[in-house]
Amino acid sequence: MTSYKEKLTQITTFIFDVDGVFTNGEVLMMNGDVFRTLHSKDAYAVQYTSKLNYKIFIITGGNSQDVKDRLLALGANEVFLRSSNKLEIYNKIKEENQLIDSEILYMGDDIPDYDIIKNAGLGTCPQDACPEIKAISDYISPILGGKGCVRDVIEQVLKVQGKWFLEEAKIW
Repeated sequence: MTSYKEKLTQITTFIFDVDGVFTNGEVLMMNGDVFRTLHSKDAYAVQYTSKLNYKIFIITGGNSQDVKDRLLALGANEVFLRSSNKLEIYNKIKEENQLIDSEILYMGDDIPDYDIIKNAGLGTCPQDACPEIKAISDYISPILGGKGCVRDVIEQVLKVQGKWFLEEAKIW
């Protein structure tokens, strides 16, 4: 069986869920508006990774245009909102970008992410993911959702591939 560290060498594409991964899963509602927070270390890692031409996709059941706009501005290639069948979107991404499972790292935290985690080359989750997701993940980040777990997995891939802390990709 291939260890998760060995799988890191093959990753060219990152796919993430939003709520519980980029966010801590909490939703603040005020006067009918919904607010979420994203961690600045996750944002930096996405920007850095996009400058190195990795593919970054977001698949979320949520419907926040603000979240979509922010993730696209950070360098995500595409953000899929209101995704009720995440595996269908995952397969579409693979087909349209001529990817194979072993090239893809997916991070999710809850039951809607189950099928993708089972299929992705490297299925990952934050420390506070539900037990069913933890049970099938190749790697469980020691970091909670919304607290830098995205940065954790990105940094691990780039370090193994010798692409972390490169002068040409730094963002100041």
